[in-house]
Amino acid sequence: MFKKIFIFIVLAGFAAILLNSLSLFNPDQQLNEIATRYADKGPEEVGAANLVTAVIVTYRGLDTLGEVTILFLAASIIGFFLKLKLEDEKVPRKVRKASEILETASKIITPVIFLFGIYVFINGHLTPGGGFQGGAIIASGLVLMLLANPVKKVNHTIISVVESISGFSFVILGIIGIFLAGGFLDNDYFGLGTFGELLSAGAIPVIYIFIGLKVGSELSGIVSNLQETQKEEI
Repeated sequence: MFKKIFIFIVLAGFAAILLNSLSLFNPDQQLNEIATRYADKGPEEVGAANLVTAVIVTYRGLDTLGEVTILFLAASIIGFFLKLKLEDEKVPRKVRKASEILETASKIITPVIFLFGIYVFINGHLTPGGGFQGGAIIASGLVLMLLANPVKKVNHTIISVVESISGFSFVILGIIGIFLAGGFLDNDYFGLGTFGELLSAGAIPVIYIFIGLKVGSELSGIVSNLQETQKEEI
């Protein structure tokens, strides 16, 4: 009884704090100085039709690099704790067989999901989307594939190679911007191209391809590690 009362008091306290914050919230009626700078100069300086992409990949590129690094650390820690021992790897996994509907749907839908994820991060400078979104979509395709075939083995070597090459290339592109453009992760290497077209916004599409591959491989690694450690009885 005391435990329930304590939980109720804690929840009531959080509710009071939240309500107080909402009552004091005063939304801005116009863009602040930084946001105005992005909106006014973004299309001209970076050539991206999607202004959010322009901010994430160029103006705040260091933040994006930090976010990708945090995701890498999270994936590495999860992989470390979920790594199977040698004796556990020899134990056969007993899992429920997926339904025929799921298996058939997976064969049709999974390639489409992968293709859509690639489309999202390749066109991130033109439409809503980008590397993080496209990478997450690719990982969701792997989830569907593993649900349809729970005993399927995922090649961790390929995932590690793709993740490493993508992360290294992302940093290299940022350094190239120092010498060929205006600074780290500056995208204007050899011109911005025609605004609104696929081959535009300078190096942003290339940067987002590497971000998408890196995020997709890291999330796929987490999913595959969870799948391998699952010991579900029939």
